[in-house]
Amino acid sequence: MELQKINGHSRDDGFDGLDALAEHEEFLPHKTGVKKELHFTDFEGKTSFGMSIFNLSNAIMGSGILGLAYAMSNTGIILFLILLVFIAVLSAYSIHLLLRSAGVVGIRAYEQLGNRAFGPPGKMLAACIITVHNIGAMSSYLFIVKSELPLVIQAFLGKHENTGEWFLNGNYLIIIVSALIILPLALMKQLGYLGYTSGFSLSCMVFFLISVIYKKFNIPCPLDDEHDNITHIADHFHEHNSTDDFCEAKMFTINPQTAYTIPILAFAFVCHPEVLPIYTELRDATKKRMQNVANISIMAMFVMYLLTALFGYLTFFGKTPYAFCSVLNERSELLHTYSRVDPLDVLVLCVRLAVLVAVTLTVPVVLFPIRRALLQILFPDKPFHWARHIAIAFCLIFLVNLLVIFVPSIRDIFGLIGATSAPSLIFILPGIFYVRIVPEDQEPMKSRPKIQAACFAALGFIFMIMSLSFIITDWVTGESRSGGGH
Repeated sequence: MELQKINGHSRDDGFDGLDALAEHEEFLPHKTGVKKELHFTDFEGKTSFGMSIFNLSNAIMGSGILGLAYAMSNTGIILFLILLVFIAVLSAYSIHLLLRSAGVVGIRAYEQLGNRAFGPPGKMLAACIITVHNIGAMSSYLFIVKSELPLVIQAFLGKHENTGEWFLNGNYLIIIVSALIILPLALMKQLGYLGYTSGFSLSCMVFFLISVIYKKFNIPCPLDDEHDNITHIADHFHEHNSTDDFCEAKMFTINPQTAYTIPILAFAFVCHPEVLPIYTELRDATKKRMQNVANISIMAMFVMYLLTALFGYLTFFGKTPYAFCSVLNERSELLHTYSRVDPLDVLVLCVRLAVLVAVTLTVPVVLFPIRRALLQILFPDKPFHWARHIAIAFCLIFLVNLLVIFVPSIRDIFGLIGATSAPSLIFILPGIFYVRIVPEDQEPMKSRPKIQAACFAALGFIFMIMSLSFIITDWVTGESRSGGGH
């Protein structure tokens, strides 16, 4: 009867019991009499299946969703669909590799998988990549708050221009938002508690999607003459198109911008730093159950991405704007374009506010893996302590606020970081961890699963080289067209 309770979960089903036992027993050979390594455990998993889906879906969906309509305009509908399916399947496979590696050795921490695969250097590398990548994601979200929230407040107050009041200063606003919303949520002991805010964040993005669909049937194409003030931006990026085909949907499109959209799609499903923390907290955790969480989350975001891209593209066609936040990429973005069509549109103002709420509530979810990585580096053998928990959250939020306030040109730095960290988290690390951790007596090096994992890691290096090449090209030409990450 003792064996029926593993990690706090009672199991009557033999397969589930063996699966849970596999995650707490070392399958790697070890010498008799040698004490087993203590496995990483956070606490007894208490987060429900649904809340885990909300958290992982929220981790997947970042501000990059605003760039997918532009991506479709440079690939065509069919090619975009093919690429999106391809990336979604690869992302689910990547999570499978992580969960399989974690199940073999009973470890549910990305950093500890690195330690098992390559020793302390592997642990440090994984922790640093997660930390840098997620700090970049947090900063991008707060950049959006800094740039968009003053405009939303100004619009709701009926002001035609920023008159300099403190409540229209983006720097003050991100400090207030960080102190009143982000920090209290980041102080939660368990990531599972954020399932409620993640659900609300996803609801805000569903409202955004519904509004994009609604606007498709309410904005004429071609745009009226009085709206031509937005077309010059699109013209800059669509010089290869003629004016006559602006309102014609393309099934397949290949142009100089097509290659730049591939990293946008490749990084659309980045959630890997959050997978293992969510797995740790999942109630009745098994690999199969967590894989189902991942598959449902990826499928939900696939539908969200496809519909947003499709109806955004069918609204503006050849004049679809580059849709990242303008303060990051110095471009017109999708929500700004809707506002310029009708500056007094209350629906668009509500949508912009909903997007702000969504990205704000995503920040605490992204912060949790950073804190875990820092704890693994600095305090690997220490039990949970509220002082450390609070201090790390406060310092991270303080650091990100400083970056957003005082480093306006950080866009290029984070572009470089995203081009290296995102492929590492999605492709390279899961692949090489799988090859190194799964013992050869279970899967020989020349077995099909390990060859697939090795090819998967190689694909990550290809994406990394592509992204870095685009960034270097942008720097040389003085433009910034590549995107990636959240």
